[in-house]
Amino acid sequence: MIELAEVIQPNIEEGIYPIGLTDETIELRKQAVLKRMEEKNIDSLVIWADLEHGSNFEYLVGFLPRFEEALLVLHKDGQAQIVLGNENLNKASKARIDVTAVHMPHFSLPNQPMEVEKSVEDILKGCKLEEDQVIGLVGWKNFTSRFDNNKELFDLPSFIVEALKKNNPNAKFINAADIFIGENGARTQNNANEFAHYEFGATLAGNCILNAMNQIEIGRSEMEVADALDAGGQPHSVVTIMAAGARFEKANMYPTNKKIKKQDPLSITTGFKGGLQSRGGYAVSSADELPENIQDYIEVVAKPYFNAVVTWLENIKIGMKGKELYQVVDAILPKDQYGWKLNPGHLCADEEWLSSPIYPDSDEELKSGMLFQIDIIPSVPGYGGISCESGVMLADEELRKNIQEEYPEVWSRIIDRRRYMKEELGIDISEEIIPTSIVTAYCRPFLLNKEYALKNVK
Repeated sequence: MIELAEVIQPNIEEGIYPIGLTDETIELRKQAVLKRMEEKNIDSLVIWADLEHGSNFEYLVGFLPRFEEALLVLHKDGQAQIVLGNENLNKASKARIDVTAVHMPHFSLPNQPMEVEKSVEDILKGCKLEEDQVIGLVGWKNFTSRFDNNKELFDLPSFIVEALKKNNPNAKFINAADIFIGENGARTQNNANEFAHYEFGATLAGNCILNAMNQIEIGRSEMEVADALDAGGQPHSVVTIMAAGARFEKANMYPTNKKIKKQDPLSITTGFKGGLQSRGGYAVSSADELPENIQDYIEVVAKPYFNAVVTWLENIKIGMKGKELYQVVDAILPKDQYGWKLNPGHLCADEEWLSSPIYPDSDEELKSGMLFQIDIIPSVPGYGGISCESGVMLADEELRKNIQEEYPEVWSRIIDRRRYMKEELGIDISEEIIPTSIVTAYCRPFLLNKEYALKNVK
């Protein structure tokens, strides 16, 4: 039974610091990609990136092309070229895998020097693709349309695709994003080092959202509260949201000087590599402070939502099919009644949304090493939203042992999180579920009331 009850706040997690990816992990990543290329009979991959859509590139290279575009060309024998613009060319030597640099000023900012006296087509000849029979193009989307040939949809700039085809008119070009994301994608599972790397960002997001929730007061501005959503200069994986009242006024998506008023619906979101935290509720302390026509908000919206979150957490397990988890959520929080439209949960990594194995007909198996966001978004007409989007990872016994041995400080946080969820929130998660933040599933629908949160009372 879900109740709004007095709950001890979680503590801010102290002493966290970035954990880098090891050379061994990078080599394992490269071998995982090469293995999938062999299985799919792909001779080479052309992986495109820009700052916002570069995580498949970053997975092997280790960095994103700041304010430019880039390509990584990976051949089946493991050789690679990296194609960079003016201001990223000096980063080729920093790549985590061995690469040969190719300069393409076309990737540079407008009106910067284009002194390479070659066409795009000629520059790309330096990537040695002319003899390949099957070339996989990788943008950032694994298309899943029921009405298109998804292998022939490319989300790379047309000037790149056209030049590649001119250089090798006899090659077969296919969308190969599924090597990285989607079912059996290399990026969908993480080892202990990768988990520790991403746990840092997820922990930051948890600390930030808790700090922001505690900053909420009548009369404070969105920007004042949003100050708490940044941390240590780390790059965000999502647009920061701190919105009071009506959102997207005059197309604005960012915090403003708007002051929080009593009864305002509130939306708060922050995310870093490895995890996002989002909260939604009202700027009130109790139900009787809400407008009279929605004073049943807790019963109509918040409790059913939180029950779905608890059910999600207590039912997800390694080996289940994505459609099984989807059905669990739909049974407890019927889609037709509660108006949620997207996948009730998805994978994340360097980006906030990697892909999702959770959809109606999904036979995709949920596997150890998958890093999840619990992302269920009810929309009930007449009521404001509710959210406690947060993260967990699935981990089998071997992976848990590796984390415990290699990263004891991280493991200590995991133990504290599991204890908090059980003792304070009443959520019994299995050994396979690793919360990525101390605020996983911590939900305060009345955001002026800092003592009460939703709880599963058994």
